[in-house]
Amino acid sequence: MVIFTSVEFQCLMPQCSFNFASSLSAPAVLCRNFFPARLNYCNQPLIKHCQCRLRGILNNSRCRTRIYTSDMVRDAGERFEDDSLLSEDLTGDSSDNKQVSNVPPKLQERDFTDTPYVPVYVMLPLGTINMECELVYPDELMNQLRTLKSVNVDGVMVDCWWGIVEANVPQQYNWSGYKRLFQMVRDLKLKLQVVMSFHKCGANVGDDVHIPLPQWIIEIGHKNPDIFFTDREGRRNHECLTWGIDKERVLRGRTAVEVYFDYMRSFRVEFDEFFEDGVISEIEIGLGPCGELRYPSYPAKHGWRYPGIGEFQCYDKYLMKSLEKAAEVRGHSFWARVPNNAGSYNDKPHETRFFCDGGDYDSYYGRFFLNWYSRVLVDHGDRVLALANLAFEGTPIAAKLSGIHWWYKTASHAAELTAGFYNPCNRDGYAPIASMLKKHEAALNFTCVELRTLDQYEDFPEALADPEGLVWQVLNAAWDVSIPVASENALPSYDREGYNKILENAKPFNDPDGRHLSAFTYLRLSPDLMERCNFIEFERFVRRMHGEAISDLNVIFLNGVRDENVAFST
Repeated sequence: MVIFTSVEFQCLMPQCSFNFASSLSAPAVLCRNFFPARLNYCNQPLIKHCQCRLRGILNNSRCRTRIYTSDMVRDAGERFEDDSLLSEDLTGDSSDNKQVSNVPPKLQERDFTDTPYVPVYVMLPLGTINMECELVYPDELMNQLRTLKSVNVDGVMVDCWWGIVEANVPQQYNWSGYKRLFQMVRDLKLKLQVVMSFHKCGANVGDDVHIPLPQWIIEIGHKNPDIFFTDREGRRNHECLTWGIDKERVLRGRTAVEVYFDYMRSFRVEFDEFFEDGVISEIEIGLGPCGELRYPSYPAKHGWRYPGIGEFQCYDKYLMKSLEKAAEVRGHSFWARVPNNAGSYNDKPHETRFFCDGGDYDSYYGRFFLNWYSRVLVDHGDRVLALANLAFEGTPIAAKLSGIHWWYKTASHAAELTAGFYNPCNRDGYAPIASMLKKHEAALNFTCVELRTLDQYEDFPEALADPEGLVWQVLNAAWDVSIPVASENALPSYDREGYNKILENAKPFNDPDGRHLSAFTYLRLSPDLMERCNFIEFERFVRRMHGEAISDLNVIFLNGVRDENVAFST
């Protein structure tokens, strides 16, 4: 049975003055619009239908698709198959907040026919290459790659793990397993996105294998633990190296950025033929934990749980030295300290004096500290990407940002601040990062494009999250400086609702400049994706990303059951 409930969906309407944050019993400040400006195309006929939000109650099947509404809005300039958005059965009196059940909806999706072609890549499993640098289950992988090729997937993304390739001895690289993998990809005429993964695998959500940093790095860390990020209790984070040693010769005579450059240069020489024939289409440069440009501010191994604000990660002696210098230059040496009232990993912003409304984050000292903390992040990206361009001259490079959307609807944006994104409600924290990427002509790869703000509110109302607002802010920061923007989903997605949300972000409705994503990478190749019902939905998504026509725009999956009167797309 499908049940549709009435909620405050009228906040979608630009004419409405509904304040979402004020309806919550939490000390939140609504600093940005609940929905991004791109939704301002809603017209009056649609308003009548959107006084309630349609939400399907699903079963537990992995083949699942929920009712999707926000990409069904229309305008005179957009082509739709049918003039009606909702059946007459669903337009009854909503004033009494009645529930409607067992009514088959007739919903209309946006038509992406002849829209710009957005390439679709698929991430390979994390353990595709084992610790001996051998390709795992090559025959099974070849069959899966053929299946992806059969639905016109453009290519695959693979991590080249530092901890595998340079595992035991500095500057001794083993690329053998990757050579075999790349040859398979080339034989199928697929493209490759390659990630220079200078981080540990196994410490985050979705990590199903354990790949540590190189053993010789770990040995150095035993003698000098300050090469790792450190929290206020002195706990070391072994996911990646602290940015404090970027220019410190503490890695057996080399700085961290020299180590990264040598690794990238070795890769470029080893796989020259794949660069020359265009198989490698892009190199994504790992810049922090999970390969993302951020501090490891919310480590699960140290007890963090969603939606905690996280903690500042700058207590190693190298970053503290940098902070001391910055305070001296500023003329206030007593500011050479990390905030002592910023709470702990699982606190909420209003529980701390630093992040609460009107808190110290916006004081003279707070602004100094956050400027320094975020500048360290930008400078790290600047240094590594400069060397990446030297190593991969002529090949597009990219950097990945994480989508930290929780607490986005508070004044301080605490979770972003601890991660290094200085993005409170009165400051655009992503513009400096976009400008740095523009300097190196690097693309921006962003996550969480499949997440929906209303779903986040229903699941975790206390988190005051706004993934849609965050995505729109970051995409526009990049587009404003004219750099390519790619994206990927943050969590596995198999249903039409998630795919429709990705499409909506990939090809913004009626954008006057025709802006769109340069590519999308799907997380990730798995047995679940290859299940028939999931893969048919994925194929449909790929065709729409490519701007192809499909014949079943008026078909909606309910409870994992497809309309038997409509044939599968092939």
